[in-house]
Amino acid sequence: ARISPRDGVLFQQLQNEAVLLDLDSGQYFGLDPVGTRIWNLLGEGKLLPDVVEAIVAEYEVEKERCEADLLKLVGDLEAQGLVSISR
Repeated sequence: ARISPRDGVLFQQLQNEAVLLDLDSGQYFGLDPVGTRIWNLLGEGKLLPDVVEAIVAEYEVEKERCEADLLKLVGDLEAQGLVSISR
């Protein structure tokens, strides 16, 4: 699956963290430094396995934990209407 930021979602990075704003709903969504890195990788068009590989290489995290956390974050972003998923 390819995950991409949805049109109408503004991204503002503030140092290592970020805020997403859905212009349609007016809802804000905050990202910690790892979430911000994931958002940037998704914005570059990376597939989920590539994102996992990058995060495992950059942070001290086991692959299984990274995969689980990534799927949870993507699920949260999808539930908030912030990303589009194409299969």
